[in-house]
Amino acid sequence: MPEPIKSFTVDALEVRIYANGDALAAAAAEAARDYLKRTLSAKPTAAAILASAASQVKFLAALTASEGIAWERLTLFHMDEYLGISAEHPASFRRFLREHVLSKIKPGAFHFIAGDALEPLDELSRYAKLLQSQPIDICCLGIGENGHIAFNDPPVADFNDDQPIKLVQLDLKCRRQQVGEGAFPSLDAVPQYAYTLTIPTLCAARKLICVVPEKRKAEAVRAALRGPVTTACPASILRTLSRATLYLDADSASLL
Repeated sequence: MPEPIKSFTVDALEVRIYANGDALAAAAAEAARDYLKRTLSAKPTAAAILASAASQVKFLAALTASEGIAWERLTLFHMDEYLGISAEHPASFRRFLREHVLSKIKPGAFHFIAGDALEPLDELSRYAKLLQSQPIDICCLGIGENGHIAFNDPPVADFNDDQPIKLVQLDLKCRRQQVGEGAFPSLDAVPQYAYTLTIPTLCAARKLICVVPEKRKAEAVRAALRGPVTTACPASILRTLSRATLYLDADSASLL
């Protein structure tokens, strides 16, 4: 495993900084692999939540290339999806995960959020039941440029949400990020609403691995680690979780 150039804790959260994005991805993937192997040595099945974003590509590539994971004993979930777009849309997170995960490994099940479901409220109910059918062993997530986790942007983030999944309006900074990452050609093309797993659902996982590379995330990382624990920076909630580890590179940690 690559060695971090610096490690420390902020409140309960362990933080590891690596020299570059490749080292970060390799270290986070190895930690996820080891945790999954230990979990599957202790029980017959496990469940994981995966993030869909440009910042997760190297991590997912390293994780799916890992040896020794009994993928056929894993149930996978994803954490968000745009409302109203098909699974074939270039920006669909279902498409992202098919390309970056399912093309490489074969899990026992992968439960997708149907962004284009004809009855969105029924889709919320369906997915909530799936999430509640088993405990989540590991959640692999990132942090958005506005400090969001999943699509829990500051205006809609709720640390005490009583729903496992909800529909939210995306804030302007979040929608601009999607354009900046190349997911959409213009701001007008970005859907205004999306499904997201709520913060309590993400934080209920028995292990959280948060993968945050790149300079554009530096301000959000600083707010999460140096500011107050508040929904103004939803990722700050990670500081309350001793079972979470934040993986940074030199760029994303540059403002600390």
